[in-house]
Amino acid sequence: MDMLLHFRAFVRVAELGGFSAAARALNASQPAISRQIADLEQRVGARLLHRSPTGVSLTEEGRSFLGAARAALDAADTALGAVGASRGEVEGLVRLGSSIAFGRLQVIPRLAALLERHPALSIELALSDGVVDLVQEGIDVSIRIGTVTDPDLVVRRLGTSRRAVVATPGYVARVGRPAHPDELAQHQCIRFMGLATREGWPFEGPDGETFTVPVRGQLRANTSEVVREAVLQGLGFGLCPVWMFCRELRDGTVVPVLTDWTPTALPIQAVFSSRRQVPARVRAVVEHLAAEFRTDPLLTEARAA
Repeated sequence: MDMLLHFRAFVRVAELGGFSAAARALNASQPAISRQIADLEQRVGARLLHRSPTGVSLTEEGRSFLGAARAALDAADTALGAVGASRGEVEGLVRLGSSIAFGRLQVIPRLAALLERHPALSIELALSDGVVDLVQEGIDVSIRIGTVTDPDLVVRRLGTSRRAVVATPGYVARVGRPAHPDELAQHQCIRFMGLATREGWPFEGPDGETFTVPVRGQLRANTSEVVREAVLQGLGFGLCPVWMFCRELRDGTVVPVLTDWTPTALPIQAVFSSRRQVPARVRAVVEHLAAEFRTDPLLTEARAA
């Protein structure tokens, strides 16, 4: 009986709330996962899961066993990675989360060098603009932009997402260039619903004062990719990270406005579950991204020229 295989099956069933979901996550069949759980329950001499037509839930014994199973898997991952790490090698799968636009524009282009350096490493990239539960989704580490307040998460600062109010030159020519952030209230502002500040954009003025400007507009979206495309289509002003339009800002496809006022920057952070140890393979991914971000002026504190 492969105890680690059975532990992993049990943890994924518990986290995802069902055998089928765990089977998909582990690239196994649903009957195989069911057999592994049944074998595990027989081995420990207790029922670990309640089965019902609507899903599964942990028994009292299952809740106690879950923490021990996670600890065993973490310890095994650490032990297996120790030898390779001592040689500068890492192996295994890292489930990496990110927002959609940041993953596409800033993470994916930086993976080639990492995977070339570590041929035994593989990445499963999970992109979502929603707040993802790392444990439930089985994410090892997620790159998040913005303040993280969940006490069950551990964060490491990787960089800074500076922002600007941008639009196409055609849109600015058509509606006029605002001279002060207060004038945004009279313009079409494309709002990203994933931000707590979606109804009011925060600024810092030339003398250091901070204030929030209420904004409105006919279009709002739940993904940053839609906001990006809407700006490019000339539908209004967007409060966007500068990294989202690095090429377009260089070639003039979009232009910044209100450059004397600085929209509040947001931290770029690697986020881990505090319940899990951080395996060497996950640390390698985070260290690589941290080093990459440090060399990019669009992802640091300093303003781009």
